[in-house]
Amino acid sequence: MRDGGLMLTWTEGMLCGAGGGLIVEAVVTFGRLHLWQQARHAARATHRPLPPVGAFVDPLADALAALFRVVLGGAAGWLLHGEVSGVFAAVAAGASAPAVLAQMGRAANAAEVLGTGRATAHGGLPEGRPGSAAGPPVASGPAVAPGVTREADETGEPAPGPAGLGPAPGEAGA
Repeated sequence: MRDGGLMLTWTEGMLCGAGGGLIVEAVVTFGRLHLWQQARHAARATHRPLPPVGAFVDPLADALAALFRVVLGGAAGWLLHGEVSGVFAAVAAGASAPAVLAQMGRAANAAEVLGTGRATAHGGLPEGRPGSAAGPPVASGPAVAPGVTREADETGEPAPGPAGLGPAPGEAGA
């Protein structure tokens, strides 16, 4: 492998990224084993039965999660091999791959909810693809909290009812 700021080959990037994913999985597994150790110490102190390791580690599920973390890390290292310089950067890219992909997934869902700015027949923004998690249409114009109508946003008063921020009509405000 190269060091000193040189770009990595795709195989080096992939291996370093997979190593980063493996390091993260080792830290996660250590955390589970540490919780098991603490539970055993607490049980010994109170003369309760000792918890089995299987209550804290699920070998099949954990192995499958570890495999995917290593694959995602390797994919990140492969994709970014020309962008990162050095082994440490490739390992860090691989270690952060699941978190980065999760963040990208949340950003994509937010983009679906907010739409693309095109008006629809009901005057709001597009709801996203049919069957998506986009939710109800969002009012066009300035951003408003969910359940607050445009009129409530423009006047500064909360919308009535449970969907808004204020009390329903006829209820006393707190």
